[in-house]
Amino acid sequence: MGRAVSQVVREREGAEVCALFDRSEDGVVGDAREDALELADVVIDFTSPQSSADLAYAAAKKGRVALVIGATGFTPHTEDILRKAAERIAIVKSGNFSLGVNVMLGLVRQAAKALPAAQYDIEVTEAHHRRKVDAPSGTALMLGEAAASGRDVKLDDVAVRSRDGITGPRLESTIGFSVLRGGGIVGEHSVVFAAEDEIITLAHSARDRALFARGAVAAALWVADKPPGLYDMMDVLGFKADA
Repeated sequence: MGRAVSQVVREREGAEVCALFDRSEDGVVGDAREDALELADVVIDFTSPQSSADLAYAAAKKGRVALVIGATGFTPHTEDILRKAAERIAIVKSGNFSLGVNVMLGLVRQAAKALPAAQYDIEVTEAHHRRKVDAPSGTALMLGEAAASGRDVKLDDVAVRSRDGITGPRLESTIGFSVLRGGGIVGEHSVVFAAEDEIITLAHSARDRALFARGAVAAALWVADKPPGLYDMMDVLGFKADA
């Protein structure tokens, strides 16, 4: 993702790469990150929850650079660090920077609201490359949250993350998750609404990581002059303003 973002920035008018940095093998950041925080207007980060939280803390201390964060798998602790950092700097955080996925989120929310929970079971499926370390993916959880929002329930109260052995019949109103990891799959997501007499499937397939890089760069250009706050791609795309 770092290489993809760098390439998109170099091709995008009005943007330029001023610094590149990564963690060392022992997890200690060096002067490159400090240079980036001094030189950049926006830093785009696709690393890990802890690394992103460390970056947000350092950026908030500087109080001048905005962030675009695409890492997934945050814990309540690392989420809290981001929220506190967003009191001083502008942060766009999203589990997916694809326009198509964000449109799909809206469709899932509408479908879940319109289709009765007693009749339509919801299953979220996702597939990614073998190197992805968190599951379900951030996008799958976003889709689950959209479905739960449509039904006016909390995802944590209705989510079924795994099934094994004699599980008994499915509980009404639950939202199930299925995960596949293998090869070089960029990203496949679907939400199935299954009734006794019909099945409705909303799906998105990513073919190239440049898709996410373009969205992240668009988010960077958008957030560069925004006041402190925690934003997402719905803000960037103007969907919230249109609601």
